Amino acid sequence: MNKKIFALPLLAVSLSFTSCLDETPKDQIPESEIYDSANSLYVNAVASLYNYIGAHEEGEGLQGTCRGIYDYNTLTTDEAIIPIRGGNWYDGGLWENMYDHTWTATDTDLYNVWKYLYKVIVLSTKSLETIDQHKSLLNDQQRDEYKAEVRAVRAMFYYYAMDMFGRIPVLESSAQKTADIRQSNRSDVFKYIVKELQTVAPLLPNEHSNLQGNYYGRVTRPVAWFLLAKLALNAEVYTDDNWTDSYRPDGKTIMIDVDGTQKNAWLTCIHYCNLIASAGYSLESDYTKNFAVHNENSNENIFTIPLDKMLYLNEFHYLFRSRHYAHGGAYGGASENGTCATLHTMAVYGYNTPSPDTRLDMNFYTGKVEVDGSNVTLDDGTPLEYKPLAVERNLTSSQYIETAGARMKKYEVDRTAYSDGRMPDNDIVLYRYADVMLMKAEAKVRNGESGYEELNAVRNRVGMPSLPATLDNILNERLLELVWEGWRRQDMIRFGTYNKQYDIHIPSEADKKGYTTVFPIPGKARELNPNLEQNPGY
Repeated sequence: MNKKIFALPLLAVSLSFTSCLDETPKDQIPESEIYDSANSLYVNAVASLYNYIGAHEEGEGLQGTCRGIYDYNTLTTDEAIIPIRGGNWYDGGLWENMYDHTWTATDTDLYNVWKYLYKVIVLSTKSLETIDQHKSLLNDQQRDEYKAEVRAVRAMFYYYAMDMFGRIPVLESSAQKTADIRQSNRSDVFKYIVKELQTVAPLLPNEHSNLQGNYYGRVTRPVAWFLLAKLALNAEVYTDDNWTDSYRPDGKTIMIDVDGTQKNAWLTCIHYCNLIASAGYSLESDYTKNFAVHNENSNENIFTIPLDKMLYLNEFHYLFRSRHYAHGGAYGGASENGTCATLHTMAVYGYNTPSPDTRLDMNFYTGKVEVDGSNVTLDDGTPLEYKPLAVERNLTSSQYIETAGARMKKYEVDRTAYSDGRMPDNDIVLYRYADVMLMKAEAKVRNGESGYEELNAVRNRVGMPSLPATLDNILNERLLELVWEGWRRQDMIRFGTYNKQYDIHIPSEADKKGYTTVFPIPGKARELNPNLEQNPGY
């Protein structure tokens, strides 16, 4: 299939959401004209789904925007925080509640995440039905490949929904009546997603999705393998249907069918990591190349959100949101002076020690800031100087109200970006090979093997000395290597630290009862469908 994913139309979306109108809009294209060839069917039933991987609206996109999946998986952890800075960043207690784990089922932002995930799940299900309705336009191979790609996209969205909300509904059709929609146990959803990805993976192109060309931005076979490795690595969590009893299944006894062979969770993870390696991925010699303005040729990035300010509406807010106002102004734009690293992150990176990790300067702005060889200055003429160790939950009374915290630096600044830096040309990195290496190291250690080679390949790449492959070292390495990439909540839950005391986070009463490892089913979702049962504790 030679399809290019560039500016994708939204025709499929209009078909799904205009049925409630009393008359046909004058600008709506008849379905007979939309689906008149194999190519048009692909564009409108398959490629259109990729409009939703990234986004420009709050709460949507797998990454890039605010108040969505990324924030709930990053700002609820020991990695990063948005402190209250006087009259800024209170936002009704949103960010404070994230860090304190005091969210509720009535939170609008959680509901928006739920809506976003299920919007794409419903659209994907509709796409499968559309392909079947117009199968006469396709040969058997095309039909199987189109459906496999849609099922893979849908499985990915089920993965994020299951990870965040635990017990979720699995839809049978896009027209399924609300009265018939019920949740499945998390373990059953886990098995369903694994089976879906295993079934469709052989039908997906074995191509590098991050490279520009026919497969750019698509869910290819290595992307499916990455998700399968991630599912297996978290199998102890995802097969636990009672997450408040302090007991989990043992990964060594969780058996998964892999091509007719029963493998435990750890061996399954290793298997899919090896398949990804066999597809030709490797660590870039230069860590920063993965996050450069033009990072499309990285041999390490597996799945990205394509960004091109001339072609896509997708936005990337995190650099913009983190930098001080003067810092953004020095680049000719603006900024919001919000997100910063925690004290824990700075400690793991060895900030203010004789031998900090080499990635400290690659991933963070600390101390005085220079742009184009000159110090960035504040309104009073003094140099802007970030204070990484001055972080507090509420900085209102701090002398470092505007400058506390190390700021996000990981992505190269695109000086030609639009929208004050929110629309750069750096593709947003979702999945990359360094994570595969660390997943394999962890799975091997949990299976009683040595993960030394994999762990230290990642460390040695950035000039850091080798360390023993212990679980504690691997958890720290995941923070060092993958900071700002949206994995920390999942990692902390897997390691059992998420609802414990860390940094300046004091466990909430909900943490102590053990139910904050999943978010509540949003109240508005339950109002629309009373069949949905609330997660324990909420």
